[in-house]
Amino acid sequence: MKAYLYILHSTKINKYHVGITTDSVYYRLEKHNTGFYKGSFSKSASDWEIKLQIEVENKDIALKMEQYIKKMKSRKFIEKLIELQSERNLFIEKFNQ
Repeated sequence: MKAYLYILHSTKINKYHVGITTDSVYYRLEKHNTGFYKGSFSKSASDWEIKLQIEVENKDIALKMEQYIKKMKSRKFIEKLIELQSERNLFIEKFNQ
C-alpha cells in the first residue's frame, strides 16, 4: 500500500512538522489544522501548510524516512529537502535500495 512522507510548516510558530500517512496528505493537513490530534505537537498551530510530500511504496519506507529526518534534528536538512531537488533525490535513493 502506498504511503506518504510529508513536511508541514507553520508560519505562526515558525516550525516544521514531519509525518507519514497512508491517507491523502491534504486530508491529514486538514486534521492537523483543526486540532484533531489532541496530544500532538501540531496542535500548537492551525496554519500548517504542505511544504513537501514524497510518495513511497509502503508505510515501512515512509516510517524509516520520517525517523531519519527526526533523528537529524536539523532545520537546515529539512529546508534543503524542501528547496533542492538534488537533495530530495539523494534522500529518496537512500531508502529505495
